[in-house]
Amino acid sequence: MRYLFLGAGAVGGTIGGRLHQSGHDVVLVARGPHLAALRKDGLHLTTPDGSRLLPVPAIGGPEEIDLRPDDVLVLTVKTQHSTALLDQWAPRPVAGGGTAGERLPLVCAQNGVENERLALRRFARVYGMRVWLPCTHLEPGRVSAAGAPRSGVLHVGRYPQGTDSLVEQLSADLTASFFDAPVTDRVMEWKYAKLLSNLGNALEAVGGPIDGELRTALWERVQEEGRAVLAAAGIAYPSAEEQRALRGDRVTLMPLEGVERGGGSSWQSLTRGTGDIETDWLNGEIVLLGRLHDVPTPLNSALQQLSGAFAREGRPAGSLPEADLAALLDLQHRVTD
Repeated sequence: MRYLFLGAGAVGGTIGGRLHQSGHDVVLVARGPHLAALRKDGLHLTTPDGSRLLPVPAIGGPEEIDLRPDDVLVLTVKTQHSTALLDQWAPRPVAGGGTAGERLPLVCAQNGVENERLALRRFARVYGMRVWLPCTHLEPGRVSAAGAPRSGVLHVGRYPQGTDSLVEQLSADLTASFFDAPVTDRVMEWKYAKLLSNLGNALEAVGGPIDGELRTALWERVQEEGRAVLAAAGIAYPSAEEQRALRGDRVTLMPLEGVERGGGSSWQSLTRGTGDIETDWLNGEIVLLGRLHDVPTPLNSALQQLSGAFAREGRPAGSLPEADLAALLDLQHRVTD
């Protein structure tokens, strides 16, 4: 199989780089300065076992490659960029006849729970991947992953449910490439569990690291809203205990030489100044479900709006004043009292 990563940032670059290290056929799809750096020097991947330059082929779009029947498309952009890429790749011809949307599998290795629905409108074979992978992309051509002894845990399954031979092959290839990759027939339940943990991304992005009494209290309340919404919607997901038991000590964050550990994916978007952020599909998913099921979500709504404003206005990550953070907690109290 050949793996085409539609998005070569932190997640796509790390998974693609690790697969390439293990001898798999990999192509990275990128844009702008990142694409130029990949073409010039290769992928600079830093992990606890060292830094290396990997000569992974990189392209700018589907017009630069002839698709084969054994290709696997792995979507690794943030949700706000999914539709544009799906629309680009689905109609592309595949050798032997048919289009990518008709013939090729597409794996959504992304946060949030909407990407698979978007993909299934365009691709007949869609797979979900729950990504637990502490990784960073802040400079063109460079990604880092701080987990050891495994880089991350990647649950894989067919969407909307089930498994098949491709899932088994994905799991085998990833397991041989520095990841744990459990096969699951309920991949979306694992992705809803990840959604709950991702609700802190917006808080970290606007308010800084989640530590101290105030930020910890806000984080707990944000999660409480998320759990209440999923309960009202009847959505099942693995417990925190089940998740911890599976991960165990398989992925421990380690210091990386020459790399300063920053925040999560939303913090990285603000730091890179991308102009957009994925929280409409994280906290915004909880807000949407809350409106559908008549459950108040004042903190998630406020963080969704704040993080969007930070991205549009180019405000520095973590720069929300303490008084404004405290006001968020007061807002939640007023709604629930």
